[in-house]
Amino acid sequence: MATKPSVLFVCVHNAGRSQMAAAFLTHLAGDVIEVRSAGSAPADSINPAAVAVMAELGIDISAQSPKILTADAVAASDVVITMGCGDACPYFPGVSYRDWVLADPAGKGVDAVRPIRDEIRDRIEKLIAELLPA
Repeated sequence: MATKPSVLFVCVHNAGRSQMAAAFLTHLAGDVIEVRSAGSAPADSINPAAVAVMAELGIDISAQSPKILTADAVAASDVVITMGCGDACPYFPGVSYRDWVLADPAGKGVDAVRPIRDEIRDRIEKLIAELLPA
């Protein structure tokens, strides 16, 4: 792994889970970890419930936009975390792949998205502890 680890979060629409994960990692780790997110079939915009539940914690993702998953983004990452995108991720030797099984926030209201957000935050805190040992 490079001196500055890089993480790519991937979900189908890049509108909810992967955006929340990227925002938490950026918020909690600052610029010591390079953060990317993408989707295998990006939506037109970020899930409004995801925007709302992140805003509750003072994290603004409203200016983000879903991005298409590229082989270059995967190749440039040390860790690729998928969230329900199945086999859409290209495989590169040397990249650490993990699959986080998380409920899909698409079409759900804030009350249903909050527990997803909280689970993502817990996983991000563990990821930071792994990538940046004290």
